[in-house]
Amino acid sequence: MFLDSLPFVAVLRSSVVDIGARRSFTSCYPKKTNQKHEATLSFPRSGPILKSLCVCLSPSTTPSVMTEGKKQPFDANEAPSLVKELKESFRTGRTRSYEWRVSQLKGIEKIVEEREKDISEALYKDLSKPEFEAFVSEIAAVKSSCEEALKELKQWMKPEKAKTSMTAYPSSAEIVSEPLGAVLVISTWNYPFLLSIDPVIGAIAAGNAVVLKPSEIAPATSSLLSELFEEYLDNSAVRVVEGAVPETAALLEQKWDKIFYTGSPRVGRIVMTAAAKHLTPVILELGGKCPVVVDSDVDLQVTVRRIIAGKWQLNNGQACISVDYIITTKDFAPKLIDALRNGIEEFFGADPMESKYISRIVSSNHFSRLERLLDEDKVCNKIVVGGQRNQKKLKIAPTIFLDVPEDSQLMQEEIFGPLLPIITVENAKDSIDLINSKPEPLVAYLFTNNQKLRNDFVQNVSCGGMVINDTVLHVTVSSLPFGGVGESGMGSYHGKFSFDAFSHKKAVLYRSFSGDSPVRYPPYTPENKKLMRAVMNGGILDIILALMGWSRD
Repeated sequence: MFLDSLPFVAVLRSSVVDIGARRSFTSCYPKKTNQKHEATLSFPRSGPILKSLCVCLSPSTTPSVMTEGKKQPFDANEAPSLVKELKESFRTGRTRSYEWRVSQLKGIEKIVEEREKDISEALYKDLSKPEFEAFVSEIAAVKSSCEEALKELKQWMKPEKAKTSMTAYPSSAEIVSEPLGAVLVISTWNYPFLLSIDPVIGAIAAGNAVVLKPSEIAPATSSLLSELFEEYLDNSAVRVVEGAVPETAALLEQKWDKIFYTGSPRVGRIVMTAAAKHLTPVILELGGKCPVVVDSDVDLQVTVRRIIAGKWQLNNGQACISVDYIITTKDFAPKLIDALRNGIEEFFGADPMESKYISRIVSSNHFSRLERLLDEDKVCNKIVVGGQRNQKKLKIAPTIFLDVPEDSQLMQEEIFGPLLPIITVENAKDSIDLINSKPEPLVAYLFTNNQKLRNDFVQNVSCGGMVINDTVLHVTVSSLPFGGVGESGMGSYHGKFSFDAFSHKKAVLYRSFSGDSPVRYPPYTPENKKLMRAVMNGGILDIILALMGWSRD
């Protein structure tokens, strides 16, 4: 995901850059006072991480829509005591039981069932997300994930039998999934409900205590999540921390048993650096430039509808799995552009700027970033569809470019918006080298009826995931791991992969007091060595021969 997608973007004024001492700041989540939008908190003395996060942010990253909170804001200096409380709760063993895990998962299920309207309203406040899109891509997805965890939890928790070797005979072995402890989930703003709760479901199912840090760029959803977690879940082991950079920096300074981060590669490096201090494992769900290759032998109408669904119907392109650019042949490009133009009009009307089926741009800062991409000298004359914009409404129409230069910003950074470049090649197979010349994407898409091209694409394109002849639907298949590789992230989740992501696989070998062979103990005689070699080789005949004093030699 691009830089503005960090889950904790906020304004840090010059007066607080000096973090050597504790200072107060104005919070967008204030106490109830007579003064509007004012509350004071203290910065922690956690310098290096806070400075690193400051460097990543610009003064224009304030969310465009702010909501006045009702709760006392989280004091960043209380982060150590928060982690201590959660670890103490975990050490009591309460989160390990099947019953506790089920009760918390049912709590999340109740959130979805009882507060669907509130969730939809929060998503609309933050992103103008259409109600249908909010239901399908966030609310229903969370419900499905929760239902699967409840259905499969007993099976997931069962130890897995493992084979043993002749060396350990007689014995049995198993792999026990045990919770890690206290984990931190830092989520992002583009799917602020789904991408907050989905990892939490995995963490709870695995038996952990968990802190969720939602994105303040989606303040309505962040505030709602805090309220819902307090009302429906066990607050001794499951918490929400709202806030921005100081709060996130303070959390990252603590020793967690795992950190799950969704956001940009740049901040992913900061998270990983902070985790390395404590040897804390991380899962990084990042992003990248997700390509779509369109061959000339496709069903053009179906292809176009599915590309539109994977671009503008997907939070108006503000998604890590969104179509970022298209590669097609020079001869086929005009047909594809005409079909996309017609498809956009069919779905969003003659004036898509007025469509109620497209989300708005999340913030003025993100809008300005997209405007800079639109207005770059290298690409502004390459627009073939769209280009309209309205800064006041934070709206940009679906916009298509043809053959933008490779060194343009459109092709150098993840777009994360409604802009769609089309790159042409002589032959569809040339697309593989083009994709592999860039960092590994989170997902790659291919539309073709050519079996050889499909096989070459699957075998030779490195990416987090892949979909042939469709877009984005792989995330709905819980038996597939979802995650990146290289620049697009590390680790994966969804379904049982979420349970495994927050579990330690403990190897356990069981033996009795019988079968205690003297061959493993001194004195080390030639006969013992011969027998040990036979045992290590694992051949029954070799063992029998060794016991008789013979060998194959």
